Amino acid sequence: MRSSTKPDALTKAEETRSRILAAALELFRRRGFDETTMREIAAEAGVALGSAYYYFASKEALVMAFYAQASKEMSARIETRLAETKGLENQLRAILDVKFEYFAPNRLFLGALSRHAADPHNPLSPFSAETAHIRELDLQHFAAALRGSRIAIPKSLAPYLPNLIWLYQMGLILFWISDRSPGQIRTRQLRDKSLSLLVTALKLAGFPLLRPLRKKIVDLLTAIEADT
Repeated sequence: MRSSTKPDALTKAEETRSRILAAALELFRRRGFDETTMREIAAEAGVALGSAYYYFASKEALVMAFYAQASKEMSARIETRLAETKGLENQLRAILDVKFEYFAPNRLFLGALSRHAADPHNPLSPFSAETAHIRELDLQHFAAALRGSRIAIPKSLAPYLPNLIWLYQMGLILFWISDRSPGQIRTRQLRDKSLSLLVTALKLAGFPLLRPLRKKIVDLLTAIEADT
């Protein structure tokens, strides 16, 4: 009898947790992260305040749950897009498109969180230790796109490229969050033009005449990585 009731209890707990998270995200969108309280989240979800705290110790824990859910759901979409897309530029654009499409309903909410972005000691920062597993999944997608490309990338530069493209992605997302143009068209223009430049630079990176410059770039990246 115990084993037969366990799945039902687990399902109910998962449903309650999902409802609290959905309620929090809705309030974060409407009222903002700082203005929303755990009491309001509990009321929106239709649970007691103690129940809300049982599943999520704080608003920050709710944001971390959102990050984890988003990473999992986007990863499946990205893998599908990569399988359907050919060429490095198109594959990188596909990854970015998934991000923009998924985050679109939460753009203003993410804007409120962007003040934490530059502080790697804040758990909500994309550079923090707490978000390292999410960052690593992103790096795997960029590495897969690079491996599948026909571009002859120099071996000395290849290990650094997923991180560099990830940083490029973060810059675009921050630009997109603050983009007030209709439909964020300026972000799309910046993405398309910068992607073209990025892929062209990667194609040129293997030219023998650029070997001295490439060595300086690798030395710089090595020094930066050693300090982080």
